[in-house]
Amino acid sequence: MSDRATMPEAAELQKTVFLALREKATLPTSSMFLLGMLAGIYIGIGGLFATVALTGADALPYGVGQVLAGLVFATGLGLVIIAGAELFTGNTMMTGAVLARKITAFQAVKALAVVYAANFVGSLLLAGLVLGAGVHGANDGAFGRAALELGLTKTEGSFMNILASGILANMLVCLAVWSAYAGQTTSQKLAGLTLPVAAFVAAGLEHSVANMYLLPYALMVQGVTEGAAGQLTFAGILGNLVPATIGNIMGGAFVAVAYWTVYGATKHKGG
Repeated sequence: MSDRATMPEAAELQKTVFLALREKATLPTSSMFLLGMLAGIYIGIGGLFATVALTGADALPYGVGQVLAGLVFATGLGLVIIAGAELFTGNTMMTGAVLARKITAFQAVKALAVVYAANFVGSLLLAGLVLGAGVHGANDGAFGRAALELGLTKTEGSFMNILASGILANMLVCLAVWSAYAGQTTSQKLAGLTLPVAAFVAAGLEHSVANMYLLPYALMVQGVTEGAAGQLTFAGILGNLVPATIGNIMGGAFVAVAYWTVYGATKHKGG
């Protein structure tokens, strides 16, 4: 009985999400780009907050530090959802909206390309501002070293490692977005998105837009942080972003197509 009772609600939620994605895909390009820049900044703020949490986290058990970083990172997606912005990873669910015939494939590809570029611009802008603010010098340079260590860790995996990580990361991010749409109030939306986001960050999974801030910022601080170990390169950053982006697309598509298959392509009748 309980499963049957929730199915109409879940079907309506799928419609709500796909209609929202249609609105996103049909925004004017200038608005789409500006909102995409804001999303890059907002997710970067989440990354900044998480780096603060990880600075000096060696004093904590590994899991505790990671969960703490994940919880504060959720600030980024919270700003995207509540304040309103265009995030590439969440918008990968447009694949489902295409199947549902809410938008065309061309509209989806165009929107994703514009927002991806805008997210990158916003992320780089934030990275430059954080560098200019001298945050890397906090705690006798511990913040800068933590940022660089995080960046180096993200470039160590193989293509397939990062691809799989990207799939898992965006499944969780898209489920966070999906859950937020189920909320009617700000607190409900934040409650719905926080734990899925915390889970992907705590597990160290790869989110392309977060990495658009974290990796360039790590590269920026590499030359100005005393005691920095390792060597981050442009090739290393590209080696992360390419498979992470592909994986994110696959993860987002999986979530959207799965729900479309259940509630859109298949007709359910009560019995």
